[in-house]
Amino acid sequence: MKFGSVPLDAAEGAILAHSVTLPKGRLRKGVTLDRAALDRLQAAGISEVTVARLGDADVHEDAAAEMLARALVPDPGGALLRVAPASTGRVNIYATQNGVAEIDADRINAVNAVHPMVTVATVPKWQRMAARGMVATVKIIAYGAPADALEVACAAGRDALALRPVTRKRALLIQTSVGARDDGSKGQRAMATRFDRMGVALGPKTVVPHDVDALRAALVGAVGTVDIVCVLTGSATSDLYDVAPEALRAAGGTVVHYGMPVDPGNLLFWGHLGTVPVLGLPGCARSPALNGADWVLERMLCNVAVTPADIMAMGVGGLLKEPPSRPAPREQA
Repeated sequence: MKFGSVPLDAAEGAILAHSVTLPKGRLRKGVTLDRAALDRLQAAGISEVTVARLGDADVHEDAAAEMLARALVPDPGGALLRVAPASTGRVNIYATQNGVAEIDADRINAVNAVHPMVTVATVPKWQRMAARGMVATVKIIAYGAPADALEVACAAGRDALALRPVTRKRALLIQTSVGARDDGSKGQRAMATRFDRMGVALGPKTVVPHDVDALRAALVGAVGTVDIVCVLTGSATSDLYDVAPEALRAAGGTVVHYGMPVDPGNLLFWGHLGTVPVLGLPGCARSPALNGADWVLERMLCNVAVTPADIMAMGVGGLLKEPPSRPAPREQA
């Protein structure tokens, strides 16, 4: 690509590199200068302009962006994504329903390493997405990209993007009470908000005494009626053998993991009862503010496998904002 200032009589067919304000209106950068545009410039007393002229081995920014986007998402319908039309060297890619973003980071990094003019930016891997939310944007920084670099980038990024949709549509929140301190309304409201934004139906408020037998019975009763169970205890789960994990075992379930390096959200556990995931929530889940359990819950709702190693890798970026209502703020702990 050739770039520089040229006289008007040498600018026809080139791409205007910088916007030009005219007595009547404006010529925006990126337009191809035809005879009419040049006449307007000449009438305004402008004798030269800065332009970009693509070479034989270059691909126009819009065509390049569209080619790369189609490589990243070769089957938009199957990936549950929408690839928008190209404009000014940019193509935006959107979710078509609720879910989490499935990003192949290695492929995206490989694309961005090919040529500085060829770029892709995405949301973080497994970020919660609402329908019509932007998952990624492809941007050709200059007015064109070298065809050979574009070919390499398309090959490197093929099938790098998709949406994992919500598949667990029915949830139950079981809360335990210690005395009469909490009737469960606050936790029910906060969790209802979380489930609603994912398009998941939350069952009726269910509160049982804070003991192993009562919680075990509630867990057994939930089997076959819902796709996921969350447990929010009136007293924090402070050990792998505390009331809630023990109740899950007593119900015939399995505890897979306890604890996570995300704050707020440390006191999380998860397991399963048959095929139903059971997520033990930290007390901060009573607040609608983001906490570590959100990251695990959103993946589970979309049937994304979550392992102990996945959870323990959440520490970088896991220092989250504290809700104002936190009983023991970090600075005072």
